[in-house]
Amino acid sequence: MYNSFYINQSDFIDALSIALELSSVGIVAHHRRTAVISAHIGLEMNISHTDLEILVNAAMMHDIGAAANWQEKHFVTHLDEDDEVFNHAENGYKVLMQSEKLKPIAIPVRYHHDRYNGGNPSGLQGEEIPLLSRILHVADRIEVQVHNSEHILKQRERILSHFDDNPVFDPMVVEHVRRLAKKDSFWFDITAPGAIDTIRKKANIISTDRFNLQDLTNLSEIFSVIIDGTSPYTYSHSTNNARVSQSLALMMGFSENEGKMMYLAGLLHDIGKLGIPNEIIDKPGKLTKDEFDRIKQHPYYSFIILEKIPGFTTIAEWAGYHHEKLDGSGYPFGLDAEAIPLGSRILAVADIFTALLEARPYRKPMTIVEAMKVIWKMVEDGFIDRGVVSKLDMNVNMMKELIARDEGVIEENR
Repeated sequence: MYNSFYINQSDFIDALSIALELSSVGIVAHHRRTAVISAHIGLEMNISHTDLEILVNAAMMHDIGAAANWQEKHFVTHLDEDDEVFNHAENGYKVLMQSEKLKPIAIPVRYHHDRYNGGNPSGLQGEEIPLLSRILHVADRIEVQVHNSEHILKQRERILSHFDDNPVFDPMVVEHVRRLAKKDSFWFDITAPGAIDTIRKKANIISTDRFNLQDLTNLSEIFSVIIDGTSPYTYSHSTNNARVSQSLALMMGFSENEGKMMYLAGLLHDIGKLGIPNEIIDKPGKLTKDEFDRIKQHPYYSFIILEKIPGFTTIAEWAGYHHEKLDGSGYPFGLDAEAIPLGSRILAVADIFTALLEARPYRKPMTIVEAMKVIWKMVEDGFIDRGVVSKLDMNVNMMKELIARDEGVIEENR
């Protein structure tokens, strides 16, 4: 019954945008600040309300094509006109085009690094480049020049000088920016916490479109590919986890709708891994304490990101608690058995089971027998739920088939 579960489009996009903001220093604000700047420019240029909403949503997601690659993710926010910036714009376009709901923002994202004076892979130049892309290009370049260590008004002239006689940017958009720049409030909004929410309300660009559970599932499946793209060893881990989690949940008495919510939680449980450098995720040897501390952050960020979506509290808990242990020794919240909901217990078992059957940089995939031996040992140690593991063990061949559709790595050993 998909239609009994609705989420506002803006809320979901804003949460996914926060996932794109994960960095080595925590959650940064590149996308949200770019959205603030874009909104100001769009309002100054008096573009249509529909275009303004598309522009803001595109700004919130504009670097989605670089999300899975740590080096490229940080490269695109610091360099300007190197040809490599076109790669993530095109990748982002391809990702967004997979969703009927996100298609409207795909075009602005695709061309948001196209130079006004030409020389672009697209072959476009000048006003052939979509207006929203030209606005986003300028907004993006303003934001990356903002230094948090200096008062924003002291940076005004330096930032504006970047656009002096610069043929890369649309001179009409730049002229509107220069008019905006005379207002101190424009600059204050760039660095103010929550400014994008204020501007959305003021300009009435809070989307009334809602995603039902089917929409959310489709979008989450797309985003799970980005999450798992952080490593060649996890290319379908979230999908595998979602399938096993949903099946176990139904076997444990969850309703059909709860099973679909569990599927969502499985798809998004590792969204916080977008903040972990690829070299840590793919390290073939033992992690140092500092590296493991970084790994321990990912379920915390998964929880924080998903909890921000109104109506997602249960899904956020299921996903965010998937590394908690019944004896209280898990992370990141150190919950004990009483505080860990059944959904999280199911997701934890599914996560371990699927991970053990998948290859990792430090080991080959385990057989079913080897994996279940490890899992039962964790039950005996008081880490994971015996009832969930019993249900898994009784149906292990069926669960294996859910994974084997994609993985092709499971040995026939049971």
